[in-house]
Amino acid sequence: MRNQGWRGLVGVALALAAIALPAAAQPYKAEYTLSIVPDGGTPWGKGTQLWADMVRERTQGRINIRLHPNATLMGGDQTREFTALRQGVIDMAVGSTINWSSAIPEFNLFSLPFLLRGYRSLDALTQGEVGRELFRRVEEQGVVPLAWGENGFRQVTNSRRAIRAPEDMRGLRFRVVGSLLFNDIFTALGAVPTQMTWGEAIRALRSRKIDGQENPITIFNNARLDTVGQRYLTVWDYVADPIVFVVNRQVWDSWSPQDRDIVRDAAVEAARFEVTLAREDLLTSGQGMWENLEARGVKVARLNPEQRQRFVDATRPVYVKWKALVGRDLVEKAEAAVRDESISSKSPSLGTRK
Repeated sequence: MRNQGWRGLVGVALALAAIALPAAAQPYKAEYTLSIVPDGGTPWGKGTQLWADMVRERTQGRINIRLHPNATLMGGDQTREFTALRQGVIDMAVGSTINWSSAIPEFNLFSLPFLLRGYRSLDALTQGEVGRELFRRVEEQGVVPLAWGENGFRQVTNSRRAIRAPEDMRGLRFRVVGSLLFNDIFTALGAVPTQMTWGEAIRALRSRKIDGQENPITIFNNARLDTVGQRYLTVWDYVADPIVFVVNRQVWDSWSPQDRDIVRDAAVEAARFEVTLAREDLLTSGQGMWENLEARGVKVARLNPEQRQRFVDATRPVYVKWKALVGRDLVEKAEAAVRDESISSKSPSLGTRK
């Protein structure tokens, strides 16, 4: 009986040890998949590659990451990326809040038309309580968010005419991303929105099946959209597109605490580098970006305050509708942060702030 009792205690101890065995004791994969939607030449791609390289170096090869650009792991359909990540089909991603908004409706916050008033207001959201609340929503989906990056403010281009007023968009066919919010915005402006993947959009622009598209200027330049007829560009900064550095929860839990710290720190550094690139007003040639565009035959229109307000007014019903869908409390918190940042940026005591 005594021996049986001892064996029983040993058995219980071993069972408890097995339960308490940290997930980090699981074997690491030989290679981890890392997905992005654009190609590696964009700031998005360069920042993501830097993340992978730093992690590989700092873990001495324990975490070996392979970058898969152009949404290849999802057959080119960027709207499927977050689902694939959550299900473990892919291990890591640096993804767009727009593309992931179908899974996390609160991400539509950044696509509310004309909510933001420049980079300071965007930073006020991503680096403040709003950003932390959105990260909590990501975690609820079984994904670990690590850092905010940036695809930039989105501009509108087309092959037909300059756009300076809502009437100029009437009847034009635009490719938009897979979000009903974008359908509503462009419909309110009198345009004809069509949802399609980026690969489909390039072919449709080339064949003139559609007239235009909307994207940050870095994407315009990287894809050389001027070579597929996009000769008219309007700088309107109507929405922004933050991106998020994330890891699948099961993958994250399989790493040691030390390696998790390495991955997180590298993500923060890579995101900071990526944001700097996305905001840089120079191309690799050293020429000013806007001068370079105009030299290539692109006609750039900039909205004055009165012109911008006409677009704000035309899309206000869309804003009100989607404020309720995104979540009134969250949107009002974001509006307050944007308002506070706008006031503080005008303060003389903050004149040296960048």
